[in-house]
Amino acid sequence: MEISASLVVGICCVFLSSLIEVEAYNQNIHSLRVIVSENQPYRTAFHFQPPQNWLNDPNGPMYYGGVYHLFYQYNPYGAVFGNRMIWAHSISYDLINWIHLNHAIEPTEPFDINSCWSGSVTILPGNRPVILYTGVDANNHQVQNLATPKNLSDPFLREWVKFSKNPIMTPPNGIKVNEFRDPTTAWKGLDGKWRVIIGSELNNHGIAILYQSEDFVSWTKYQHPLYISEETGMWECPDFYPVSINSTNGVDTSVQNPSVKHVMKASFNSHDYYTLGNYDSQMERFISESDFTGTSLDLRYDYGKFYASKTFFDNVKNRRILWGWVNESDSTEDDIGKGWSGLQSIPRRVWLDKSGKQLLQWPVEEIETLRDSQVSIHGKKLLSGAVFELSGITAAQADVEVFFEVPEPEEAEFMDPTGVDPQLFCGKENASGNGRLGPFGLLTLASKDLTEQTAIFFRVFRGPSRYIVLMCSDQSRSSLRKEVDKTTFGAFVDIDPRLEKISLRSLIDHSIVESYGGEGRTCITNRVYPMLASDEGMHLYLFNNGSSSVLISRLDAWSMKKAKINGKESLRYRAT
Repeated sequence: MEISASLVVGICCVFLSSLIEVEAYNQNIHSLRVIVSENQPYRTAFHFQPPQNWLNDPNGPMYYGGVYHLFYQYNPYGAVFGNRMIWAHSISYDLINWIHLNHAIEPTEPFDINSCWSGSVTILPGNRPVILYTGVDANNHQVQNLATPKNLSDPFLREWVKFSKNPIMTPPNGIKVNEFRDPTTAWKGLDGKWRVIIGSELNNHGIAILYQSEDFVSWTKYQHPLYISEETGMWECPDFYPVSINSTNGVDTSVQNPSVKHVMKASFNSHDYYTLGNYDSQMERFISESDFTGTSLDLRYDYGKFYASKTFFDNVKNRRILWGWVNESDSTEDDIGKGWSGLQSIPRRVWLDKSGKQLLQWPVEEIETLRDSQVSIHGKKLLSGAVFELSGITAAQADVEVFFEVPEPEEAEFMDPTGVDPQLFCGKENASGNGRLGPFGLLTLASKDLTEQTAIFFRVFRGPSRYIVLMCSDQSRSSLRKEVDKTTFGAFVDIDPRLEKISLRSLIDHSIVESYGGEGRTCITNRVYPMLASDEGMHLYLFNNGSSSVLISRLDAWSMKKAKINGKESLRYRAT
């Protein structure tokens, strides 16, 4: 989370063995009524958010009984982070349209009375889901707890019970009691034991504390962490999972063989970082191909607003799906005025790039069911200084995919990327700058006169041994409002413009723009709050401020229909 990186905790999901006796607890926390203003220009149309109040970390996403489940951190009492956080619960048949259920887990017992923080779900043999979550106990210590469904025959899993012998893990010696949180999805080793990691910090180093269990109830801390990062502090919301080397399909979290690499992800410094490597199950070590450095060299899921993410394996479509929390960029006072705060990203499919050097991400295919009216462009040249309006779609609610060709890449300016922080570079050389090849791209959520605009653009450079493609998201002119954060984001995209087109896909939804560069190699998400560009007055443009022309090889753009979120209709089970 981004409350202060130290205030966020994770909850983990686990399932009890059939030999364990569970006891139901009375969970009678009720939400206070919050008045949400009718004037809501920044509410989204197809991103997940509750009707009101504060949302943060996605927790325990899973597919069970023909239904997708999303749990998430929620404050039922207001639009700011609270001191009694709960697990809210929604279900979907398609990851796009959602129905809110009653809350799944709320603070009721000494082991979680001060909050039920983040965690994960594990599916145990016999198709039995279990939640592992962090509770903030009566002493404000962070402990790990277990909860299971009251009725496994209910595909909606509307009621959960807490294990009578919680907590099942407590802070070990040497670990601060407020730095022990966010259990991952567990995986099963070749020896039949379950493993799970907990995020923490030791001597100012981020660590993944490893625990093992034979029955998913009695857990023993392993003699050393699964991984230690020398250059980072406290780890939140860790994630650890395999990805296939030779396929774009996802694999189950417990898969361990030579055909996979492993991903170690950690949330710190307000961003989600990951590294690739190999899991040595004999030595219980994750052997990273490159350690975290705490610099712009580190791999990230998203180089904008995206934190406390969580993946799960969707065994129906053989894919791994990634969720991430996208927080606000306006003030706490604004959030209270709106009556809500926080979104979830569009769920993304994630897999290993064929280079083996990074992950690729792409919106789940189901989002395309919301596509409505379409416009297309082929073979249009964007001359130097061109600004071209893309009309015929709803600019505030759109899905845009464009492929740019750079006819003469050898004309690019020289850049030595050594020591260059792409975010700082994008902030200094913003969309209004003039290079040889770029800036070129999209002006989103723009007013007619371009007084307000959010630019998503590329610049191309010649490097010492290869071409350098820079992707930027420039919020500096996104709003006339003075109090909002207008940080510009940027990252490099691993593309050779001589060999392939430079692609950009942007999902635009009122106050959020999720952009995917290089067919998912680089992702940047931003939040913006235009004043002039109201829903009816928003515009979308293509532009080229470079001195050389670029070619729009192909563009397809769609208006997007509104998803059915916050559904109130009666629940009806659809057999699969």
